[in-house]
Amino acid sequence: MKAAYIYDHVRTPRGKGRSDGAIHEITPVHLVSQVLAALKDRNHFDPTAIEDVGLGVVMPVSEQGADITRSALLCAGYGDSVTGFQLNRFCTSALDTVKLCHAMIVSGQVQAAIGGGVESMSRVTIGSDGGASYSDPQVGRHFPYIPNGVAADLMATLDGFTRQQIDAYALESQQRAAVAQIRGYFDQSLVPVRDVLGDILLYQDEALRPSISMADLSKLKPAFAALGEAGFDSILLQRYPHLESVQHVHTNGTSSGIVDGASAVLLGSESFGKSNDLLPRARIVAVASCATEPLLSLGGPIPVTYKVLAHAKMSIRDIDLFEVNEAFAVVPMRYMRHFNIPRDKINVNGGAIALGHPLGATGVILLGTVLDELERRDLRTALITLCAATGQATAVIIERI
Repeated sequence: MKAAYIYDHVRTPRGKGRSDGAIHEITPVHLVSQVLAALKDRNHFDPTAIEDVGLGVVMPVSEQGADITRSALLCAGYGDSVTGFQLNRFCTSALDTVKLCHAMIVSGQVQAAIGGGVESMSRVTIGSDGGASYSDPQVGRHFPYIPNGVAADLMATLDGFTRQQIDAYALESQQRAAVAQIRGYFDQSLVPVRDVLGDILLYQDEALRPSISMADLSKLKPAFAALGEAGFDSILLQRYPHLESVQHVHTNGTSSGIVDGASAVLLGSESFGKSNDLLPRARIVAVASCATEPLLSLGGPIPVTYKVLAHAKMSIRDIDLFEVNEAFAVVPMRYMRHFNIPRDKINVNGGAIALGHPLGATGVILLGTVLDELERRDLRTALITLCAATGQATAVIIERI
C-alpha cells in the first residue's frame, strides 16, 4: 500500500464564540475558504490535482449546511473540478476527515486530498442540529442521553479527581498556551482572518486568559450541577450504585472554550509531492476509531489509543508527544494517569481549555499544532486523539519526516 504524507497545514486563530467575538461577522463558508485559499497559495500546488476535500462540521445546518465544503472550495479559487464533502462525528470530525483522506491515498483512489473543519459557534450554536439522542424517547429507552459536562463530572468522581486538581490542570493549560503564543509557537500555521475589505480582524487566538489564577478558578461555580440535579445524576447512580453521589467539579474555567475557527491539512502520495515540488513534513503511521459506553461518553481516548498503537505495532513509550483534546480537564488527566505519561509530553502548548474548541475543526488544529512542535523540538512521533459524544473516539499517529 502507498504511504500518505502530510505536506502542510494551516488554521485560523480561534475567536471568541460570542456576538462580540472578533470574527463573528465572518460566515462559516468565508472563514474556511480563507484557510483553503492560504493552503493553496503558500504551497503553489495545482488545485486540480486535489481529488477530494473533507471538512468536519458538527452543526451542519443553516450557514454550515448544504455541503459547505464545495461552496468554500469555489470561494477559495480551486476551480470547478474539486469535489468536497462534510462530515459529522461530533468532536472527532476534523480528524476523521484526515482518516478518510488517508484511506483514499493509501488505497490508490486519489493522489492528493485535503482534510479539515470549520465551526462558527457564535453564528450556529451548539444543539442547532437537534438529534434523536436528545429528543426521541424511543432512543432513550436503549440508552439515556447524558450531557457531556455531567459525564465529565462522573469520570472525575470515578477516578477520584478533586476540584483543586481539576483547577490546577486548567491553570497550567492557560499558562502553557500563553507562553506558546508569546513565543510564536503557533505563528507558522496561523492565517489571519480578514473582512470583505481585506482588513485583518484577528491574527492570534482570542480566548486565552493568561492572568487567571487558582483563586479566580476556585470562585467559579460548578457548571453542570444543575443538570445533575435535574435528573441526570440519578440515571448515573443507577448505573454506578457504588457511588454515593456525582461530584460536580468542572466549571466554565475547566471546560473547553466556545470559539469560532477553521483548519485544513494537505495530504498526498509521494508522487503528488514530487510533481508539485513539495517536501513531506510527516507520514501518517496509523489511524483508529472506537466506541465505548455512552454514559461514560468521554472515555474513548484510552481504548482508541490501545487500538491505534496495535495497528502501528508501537507502544506508548514510542510516542514523543501527545495531543489529547481538552474537552474537559478530566479527559487528559485520566489519560495521563492511565498510561503514566509525563506532563511534559502531553498538550505541551496548552489546549482547548485555554484556546477554545471549534468543534468541527479541532482535530486538525491538534494535528497541526503537534507537528509544528515535533519540528521545533526535533522529535519524531506524535499521537493525536479526541473524545466525542456518546462514547466515540478517534486517534492518529504521525511520524515526522
